[in-house]
Amino acid sequence: MDWHNQIQEGDQGSPHSNLLGSQFVSFDEDTQTATMRFTVKREVTTWRGGVQGGLVAGYLDDVMGYAYVAATGGELAPLNLDLSMSLIRLIPEGPLIGIGRVVKAGRKVVFLEGELHSEDGKLMARATSTALPTPRPTSDNTGME
Repeated sequence: MDWHNQIQEGDQGSPHSNLLGSQFVSFDEDTQTATMRFTVKREVTTWRGGVQGGLVAGYLDDVMGYAYVAATGGELAPLNLDLSMSLIRLIPEGPLIGIGRVVKAGRKVVFLEGELHSEDGKLMARATSTALPTPRPTSDNTGME
């Protein structure tokens, strides 16, 4: 399965991307930056009306990860060693824009950063990640060999 299709392919797609309502929009090769759209579902919000903090990390991880996947033409995916995030605003149900960027990618370590924005451009959350480059996982191969 092509990596673009694994993002949103129902039962055949990536389970976490389906949960997050992920949609890959674009990748800028020059800046190593990916743009994604998410549909925040009520199921991931708290009684405060915003996305639960740990799940905010999922959106950031998705956009940073797919920036690296796109940068490698779908060959590799990052395996996080560490992820640090700042929650700027409560993220409500509805549309969300993610921007992920490969800061530096070496043979043994990858540095990534990501941001989540409301549709009107307000910064909602940001993160950085240090990761290991691994083969891109698929439904029948974990990429951990």
